[in-house]
Amino acid sequence: MKKSLHKIIAVALTSMVMMSTLAGCGTSKTTSGTSNKPVTLTYEIWDKNQQPGMQAIADSFHKLNPNITVKVEVTPWDQYWPKMEAGASSGTLPDVFWMHSNAFLKYANGGMLMDLSDTIKNSKDVKMSNFPKDLVNLYTLKGKNYAMPKDYDTIALWYNKTIFDEKGIAYPDATWDWNKLLSVAQKLTDPSKGVYGFGAPSDDQQGYYNFVYQNKGYILSPDNKKSGFGLAATKQAIQWNVDLSRKYKVSPTQQQFADTSYTTYFESGKVAMGLFGSFMVTEFKKNTYVAKNCNVAVIPHGKTKATIYNGLGNAASAKTKHPVETLKFIDFLGTKEANTIQAKKGAAIPAYTGTAQPFIDNTKQFNLAVYPQMLSYAVLFPNSATKSKWYEIQNNTMSKIYAGQLTVEQGCSIIDKQMNALLATEK
Repeated sequence: MKKSLHKIIAVALTSMVMMSTLAGCGTSKTTSGTSNKPVTLTYEIWDKNQQPGMQAIADSFHKLNPNITVKVEVTPWDQYWPKMEAGASSGTLPDVFWMHSNAFLKYANGGMLMDLSDTIKNSKDVKMSNFPKDLVNLYTLKGKNYAMPKDYDTIALWYNKTIFDEKGIAYPDATWDWNKLLSVAQKLTDPSKGVYGFGAPSDDQQGYYNFVYQNKGYILSPDNKKSGFGLAATKQAIQWNVDLSRKYKVSPTQQQFADTSYTTYFESGKVAMGLFGSFMVTEFKKNTYVAKNCNVAVIPHGKTKATIYNGLGNAASAKTKHPVETLKFIDFLGTKEANTIQAKKGAAIPAYTGTAQPFIDNTKQFNLAVYPQMLSYAVLFPNSATKSKWYEIQNNTMSKIYAGQLTVEQGCSIIDKQMNALLATEK
């Protein structure tokens, strides 16, 4: 789902021109009164690895609705949100497009998204109870639904079997905690070969956020009113993660990650273990080295079990020229049929409860069952109305902490103060 979360979110959360709200219309896939005139809808996504799955869904929808053709368009990760921003400003957004939780409030509050509430309410095929409640709420504003849950991702521990075998070390399992992770990382680190035991970049979703919640700290309080960066538990977890590179030397440094990406380190066998989201599965499956040498296990635990999870939504433009047809497609995207197609194609873990098994079966060389297994203790990726501002502060400051330019205490104090000031402005 991502290659550089910080980069895309920074782009996605830039200031955008606000538009007047356009109320949604239409009902479900069986909506009456649709014209037999041929209509082509655009469906914008950002991951080419998921294109086959999205195209298969579009093709199945077309068979049920021969007059409606869905054109799946892929815009590379780095260009996706600039394109969406331009479309939002000019009223030319795609008919249907992927929505990220970090950008949702900007688009929904700006009146750029179609209200799907009536479509969902009147649908014969879709019920929000079929999706995790957190994912439904993620794309709900003032009691109205503005995106159909598409998928979800959790974070797990990937490891290099070959390196483990060479050292005679048993593979990771559910008993692993922080101490075990560090101990094994030290044994696997081999400076003579340029191999590090673990990768610990300044990354939130695939990094320190997980450790913070495992240590019973938090990034954002449950009521979204308070920063958690001032908590001792939060600072302790961040310090532990920073120490992996700066104190224990079992991870490349921040400068090394700036020169060579975290993913590249793992895919070249230079990092023996790392935290990666389920959105990386398709890429790892295509990577010859990873496919041959690596596997995945549940994330090691701290004081408690926790893994960060997030999910995409399928949203519709409030200014689409084909509202009825667009809502028919949105409705189909929320069906068990569409979610199962997504799973069978290995695109992502479907949001629809009970459809994950085909995703697991699609890639038998990896133990992908661990990803949905961890949903029972997953923590939703933090989000709030002012995240566009505090997230940038967080990322810039955390980069300085990992680079050794600020201590954990200094950096967390900066984030905590500025984040709380922003949160206080939210209503």
